[in-house]
Amino acid sequence: MSETINEQLQRRWHPFVRTAFRFAFVYLLLYNLPFPLSAIPYVNKSAELYNSLWTWLVPRLARAAFNREISSVFNGSGDRTFDFLLVACLLLISLVITVIWTLFDRKRLSYPTLYRWLNLYVRFSLGATMIGYGAFKVISSQFPPPSLDRLMQSYGDSSPMGLLWTFMGASEPYTMFVGFAEMISGILLFPRKTSTLGALMSVGVLSNVVALNFSYDVPVKLYSMHLLAMAIFLLLPDVRRLANFFILNRPAECVREQPLFRRTAWHRGALVVASLFLIAVVGTSLYQSYDQRRLLMSMRSPLYGIWEVEEFNLGQSTASAQRWQRIIFDSPNRISVQTPVNPHERFGLQLDQEKRTLTLRKREDPSWNTVLTYEQVSPEVITLAGALNGSEMTARLRRSEERKFLLIDRGFHWINEVPFNR
Repeated sequence: MSETINEQLQRRWHPFVRTAFRFAFVYLLLYNLPFPLSAIPYVNKSAELYNSLWTWLVPRLARAAFNREISSVFNGSGDRTFDFLLVACLLLISLVITVIWTLFDRKRLSYPTLYRWLNLYVRFSLGATMIGYGAFKVISSQFPPPSLDRLMQSYGDSSPMGLLWTFMGASEPYTMFVGFAEMISGILLFPRKTSTLGALMSVGVLSNVVALNFSYDVPVKLYSMHLLAMAIFLLLPDVRRLANFFILNRPAECVREQPLFRRTAWHRGALVVASLFLIAVVGTSLYQSYDQRRLLMSMRSPLYGIWEVEEFNLGQSTASAQRWQRIIFDSPNRISVQTPVNPHERFGLQLDQEKRTLTLRKREDPSWNTVLTYEQVSPEVITLAGALNGSEMTARLRRSEERKFLLIDRGFHWINEVPFNR
């Protein structure tokens, strides 16, 4: 006999389940805030107030508890010391609130209404995230095609994360396939009737994401584990039914959904708002991905190409371990230099075409910089002059012929008489 989800939840919960729910409610709320404000255009700026609270608090706690200075400036990594301490703070705050909540609410047998609202909040938060990540793969902006700089780098000199980005970017169809899987998972999480399927798909997709992040040392391990945990959380009420259907070969009982609101008008209004929010999330995510893709594809250095160093003089020496052998101009704000000691050294670049100067900086040493003047003798030849590591440097560069790279030029073949594995 079928029963509503609400009837299932109205039963007396085990004390451990009640305590675990209180903790999960507080932690998931604190972790996902300021969503949904962060996902609504023109309102997301107000969401920064919540984030600014933690960027102010966590460094001060680190200084007081560990006598250590940490930075709260976001640099693309989600696994900074700041992020681990933030999670520790959220866990501690959730634990304290859970203890207080348990002491003052010991007589309540279950939390059916609160659970349904938490379920809705987590579904929408996880769904919006899955749609966003998927959109940036469907329109390949998260993993763009390998750059000239990356194609000239050897496998052995690339980082594990760099190799993963090259692997994904080298095959746009596969990247789009992964993106569609993420987007469909996120979209299915919004309607209640398809949310179980969406959570199942999310567990499968996110398990792969977590494995990749750990295997290739991608610094989004904390965040991806939280997303996977949220997908599993959504499946917990259906564990028995799923086990009966997929594993035990037993009948899986039906459940009838009960509307969030008793009034029909409120329920219909909520459906309209949720539908509009879903459309907005999908549309905004796809547009942002398209805009980023367009920007990435339009970014190209005025000196784009691979330049062979024909002549190189550094102080009194013409032969040195510091001798530049090849320079790769790719994006407008970065160049790569190959030397006998370092076959792939990247520099931040500020190119001034009016003054004919190249300002180079090192990412790992912000205090290091040098300014070189350049002269384009011909479309194929440029000369450089300036100071490098305290010595005067001059160089003459010649643009090499455009190269073909097997990784991106091999293409697809239905028939392969022998494996083409190089």
